Amino acid sequence: MEGSGEQPDLRSPQPGDHRIRDGDFVVLKREDVFKAVQVQRRKKVTFEKQWFYLDNVIGHSYGTTFEVTNGGSLQPKKKKEEPTSETKEAGIDNRNIIDDGKSQKLTQDDIKALKDKGIKGEEIVQQLIENSTTFRDKTEFSQDKYIKKKKKKYEAVVTVVKPSTRILSVMYYAREPGKINHMRYDTLAQMLTLGNIRAGNKMIVMETCAGLVLGAMMERMGGFGSIIQLYPGGGPVRAATASFGFPKSFLNGLYEFPLNKVDSLLNGTFSSEMLSLEPKDSASVEESNGIVEEKQTSEQENEDNTVEVPESTLPEEQETMEIVPEDAECKEPKEKGSKKDYIQEKQRRQEEQRKRHLEAAALLSERNADGLIVASRFHPIPLLMSLLDFVAPSRPFVVYCQYKEPLLECYTKLRERGGVINLRLSETWLRNYQVLPDRSHPKLLMSGGGGYILSGFTVVMDNLK
Repeated sequence: MEGSGEQPDLRSPQPGDHRIRDGDFVVLKREDVFKAVQVQRRKKVTFEKQWFYLDNVIGHSYGTTFEVTNGGSLQPKKKKEEPTSETKEAGIDNRNIIDDGKSQKLTQDDIKALKDKGIKGEEIVQQLIENSTTFRDKTEFSQDKYIKKKKKKYEAVVTVVKPSTRILSVMYYAREPGKINHMRYDTLAQMLTLGNIRAGNKMIVMETCAGLVLGAMMERMGGFGSIIQLYPGGGPVRAATASFGFPKSFLNGLYEFPLNKVDSLLNGTFSSEMLSLEPKDSASVEESNGIVEEKQTSEQENEDNTVEVPESTLPEEQETMEIVPEDAECKEPKEKGSKKDYIQEKQRRQEEQRKRHLEAAALLSERNADGLIVASRFHPIPLLMSLLDFVAPSRPFVVYCQYKEPLLECYTKLRERGGVINLRLSETWLRNYQVLPDRSHPKLLMSGGGGYILSGFTVVMDNLK
């Protein structure tokens, strides 16, 4: 098991190897708090009001739990045997325990002195237990709850896990739901199922959820098939997509096309010259993503200096991403090389982006997409009415919205238009349960809503009247 203090294996990665490598995107986990970062040597990472370096995680398996030591170094946490129930001394009930603040003999100054000496969190928790006058009078359940609370406060541990749709959607929904239009993770799972997302499909997606829906589709398709992403503004925002850490082969089937050119594509007036007449050059698309990601990193540093609060009171603009811009090497000519080299590189990227747009236009013009996913902050009616023309008959479409009223209007409009069947407007209901011996029950706090889904299938329209 990788939790021991053995030397990590630094051999070259093999197919199916589940070890952390330099440059990988990972998710840091502590209790129910997550943060997505990129593994880089000698780069300071701040998480849960603690800073450390990720150098020592390289070579270890995903899922390994590390302990933060002096100097910000991470060391694999050794697994200790839990004491058996026979060795525990516990009371019958808590009726005689009075919370007057005098039961703990150790003061805050004593605890601070222990930390300054470099005493580990486990030993501090053990001393807190030994110096508590009421610990042995608590019930066994209360003792477990007390130990868990103190461990969370004083033990500096972090688990490194592999990014996935579930983990990233839980992270975003708990910490920054506004960036994903308050889409809950079970709602995202329903969308992937209703949209029949699978390998080999040709999908169209229009989303403003920081790239989370796009990343979920790419993960499920596994690099097989094609995805055409329609984006508003200067370029698509893919902060969440970058956190998945997909290999470059996954990007070969990913195309992008500006939303403001869809009408011209439908009318047959689209031409390659229209792309070169855009007010904002195409080469700045990925650079704009880099700026967004840098902004997220700076906001994250501010967020980590604040005290953790329940998810219902977290401000929407808090960030959990810490991603290095992917096109940093493309900015080097401007900083290190000559201006001429930078201009040539910019023109090359602009031409490459233009070719990808033309390829996306050719794919859309075939009008045989296998499905359509819409999850944006815009009103769904104009989007859906335009994009359904690119979908082949007998194919599913899914529209997500935080509110049900726009989807009700969309439902009525689709019924009037025709060409669709099996229309269904739904809302998923989710409740978390605590599952522990002799005390399993629904949790007191639950989500108030995770959004609404309108789904259906396309059919050939009968225009012979």
